[in-house]
Amino acid sequence: MDTRAPGVPAGARERILDTAYELFTQRGIRDVGVDELIERAGVAKATLYRYFHSKEDLVDAFLQQREELWTLGWVEAETRRRGGTAEQQLLTIFDLFDEWFQREDFEGCSFVNVMLELGPRHPAGKASVQHIERVRRFLRELGEEAGVAEPDTFALSWHILMKGSIVLASAGDLDAAQRAKEMGATLIAQHRPAHQITA
Repeated sequence: MDTRAPGVPAGARERILDTAYELFTQRGIRDVGVDELIERAGVAKATLYRYFHSKEDLVDAFLQQREELWTLGWVEAETRRRGGTAEQQLLTIFDLFDEWFQREDFEGCSFVNVMLELGPRHPAGKASVQHIERVRRFLRELGEEAGVAEPDTFALSWHILMKGSIVLASAGDLDAAQRAKEMGATLIAQHRPAHQITA
């Protein structure tokens, strides 16, 4: 994914990271070798290692870029922009996902993919868990703004709906986001404080 302004040439580091982003999101970590990265980015091996001392460093940079582009730049920013209230913003997440699932380049959740591929004890797996937690903190924040009871539990449950819909979409269920949205509305109702339910 090219994040530069139009007409701005890519430096070597940006070309390497853009190439890694594309390949890692599409195929995972282990299937992509350093030689392929170098060839696709059009740089020398020494250049790659000047900016990234190891493939692990490049994976860390990829995960950070994924958080900046996907978590912060897309999910959080678009959710806030499109939804009026916090409750609407929570449901908007699944509208975003529905659009994402329909795209030909839908690639699933890179954080989950890396964690499952390398394991939660691998440094990149641990980093992925932290990035996943960043998403859950945002959900907790939205839950608190929406006034739900037990926002921590709510965020965990909402996250299950999100990740579950991504897995099902990866398996071919392109309507998974809309089903998850319906379940989300029920979840919000279940987490409304008692005085709101009886009012």
